[in-house]
Amino acid sequence: MSKEELAIKTTYFSILSNTSLAIIKGLAGIFGNSYALIADAIESTTDIFSSILVLLGLKYAKRPADKNHPYGHGKIEPLITFVVVAFLVTSATVIAYESIQNIQTPHKTPKPWTLLVLGAIIIWKEISFQVVIRKSKEINSSSLKADAWHHRSDAITSVMAFIGISIALIFKEGYETADDWAALLASFFILYNSYLIFRPALGEIMDEHVYDDLIEEIRGKSMEVAGVLGTEKCFVRKAGMKYHVDLHAIVDSTITVKEGHDIAHKLKDYLREKLPDLEHVLIHIEPNEY
Repeated sequence: MSKEELAIKTTYFSILSNTSLAIIKGLAGIFGNSYALIADAIESTTDIFSSILVLLGLKYAKRPADKNHPYGHGKIEPLITFVVVAFLVTSATVIAYESIQNIQTPHKTPKPWTLLVLGAIIIWKEISFQVVIRKSKEINSSSLKADAWHHRSDAITSVMAFIGISIALIFKEGYETADDWAALLASFFILYNSYLIFRPALGEIMDEHVYDDLIEEIRGKSMEVAGVLGTEKCFVRKAGMKYHVDLHAIVDSTITVKEGHDIAHKLKDYLREKLPDLEHVLIHIEPNEY
């Protein structure tokens, strides 16, 4: 199974998980008198749409390079990540606003059984986060990482809701709004996680230099190719799940242009064989004497 197919399969898992939990949370919140659970349901609902966007983005990113996109379509990934972050920020804003409204409005204490629902949700969302984040690291996908953090954000809001409802049930009268305060606090956690997702995606779009380990690996592998005496400049940029490399290789200045050309091709093929995450590799030949 290719990286793209694995990413798409993982996204389907997220969509099904979020759809099921949104329904469960919504019903439990309504019948259990808990706005924290309703807030949780709101976030899960936005997660469904963001996961669908991730799915569409991944399917678009796997399209091969063409005349208008000679480097492929991988840059759609961080763009989709921006949209996912927008969904997160929107859900956090809605949760915060509704929480403040509910804090100012007297209401019933949440039902005790809502804690059982939340406990199960917390465990499932943390498992979901671990599954998706592991897959995102395996295939190097920024949008899948953002989708994973949706699961973690969901788990955080559920933990906050669990704490808030527990306080309301333990201290009873006068503490009915504890779960609303919990939902408000959770909204700030969601905003913070949104930044953590947004920052790497921005770096990817801006071709930020954050690939020192990969560059060292490229330099090391280059020295294994016959005729390569050393390396100079090495620039790496990411597009989707693949990397594009510009590398200056040093060769003997007395060889012919044809020999230098052959070394460059051997080096390119060798790097792509040994480092499968590399897509386009551009080799510039430098003489060892000027």
